[in-house]
Amino acid sequence: MTTASTETLTVAPEHAGTRLDRVLAAGLSELSRTRLKALILEGAVTAGGRVIDDPGHKVKAGDVLTVAVPPPEPAEPEGENIPLSILFEDDQVIVIDKPAGLVVHPAAGHQTGTLVNALIAHCGASLSGIGGVMRPGIVHRLDKDTSGVMIVAKTDKAHKSLSEQFADHGRTGDLERGYLAFVWGVPDRPRGTIDAPIDRHPHSRDKMAVRQGGREAITHWEVKERFLGSNGKPIASLIECRLETGRTHQIRVHLAHIGHPILGDETYATGYRTKAALLPKSAQAALQALGRQALHAYLLVFEHPVSGKIEQFQSELPVALARLRDSLSAG
Repeated sequence: MTTASTETLTVAPEHAGTRLDRVLAAGLSELSRTRLKALILEGAVTAGGRVIDDPGHKVKAGDVLTVAVPPPEPAEPEGENIPLSILFEDDQVIVIDKPAGLVVHPAAGHQTGTLVNALIAHCGASLSGIGGVMRPGIVHRLDKDTSGVMIVAKTDKAHKSLSEQFADHGRTGDLERGYLAFVWGVPDRPRGTIDAPIDRHPHSRDKMAVRQGGREAITHWEVKERFLGSNGKPIASLIECRLETGRTHQIRVHLAHIGHPILGDETYATGYRTKAALLPKSAQAALQALGRQALHAYLLVFEHPVSGKIEQFQSELPVALARLRDSLSAG
């Protein structure tokens, strides 16, 4: 919706006595319930010509509900011409292959040069408004220095559907997120599950940590490759991770928690820097050139918010990570 519009809905008998916001959410699926609640409070909803500004108002059978939807406001962040690697795009969603170093959303210290700035410029008028603002709908994030597949909503309807899928984390739906991580050491078994709650670090507010009483966090992992050091002993491994929850820094914190932090992670692998000397020389050079945590979001599977089709997208290892993999294998 790029211009003002009016939506009309007649209350069916079976919905008599139901809350106004619920009836509208069920009948106008292209608008999120949050957006509809805001419109009700703003006085944009009428029943039989009378303004109803209470989301909990109980409707009557036969009520004709009218919603005046204003055009979306311009996004606060400005669009910037930043190149994007686009894997898929239609009028509902856009799937991109995010490079390492690109911040997802403007924040303190990163007001410009973000993925949001790039998407505002790229999508233009095709952004129909998330919550009444012409902006991309961020339903999940990747850390600045994590590369890989991301999906962004372009409409309220897509944002609502994708948010529900990511909140469910594939427990009952088809959502899948797969990551590849190069870690220090080799686990003592081929696969496993880390079920450990995560919260803010008690002494460092920019870090997360496994803490009792934290939010539930579950990561499933499987060893894909094992690498030997210059002394002929196991030094590192390539692990595939699947997320069942989506906490900040979850994979990085969980892998460090079981004693296998990610190579190049300056936040959670500080005690492993001396191990770099045991890597083959070519791997040492590749890790130094990488300059970030060796983590890549290689897989994303989701249900398209309109067609219902199960979509799957994969991203190959970026050049720097592929070089690290080759140099570790050569050792």
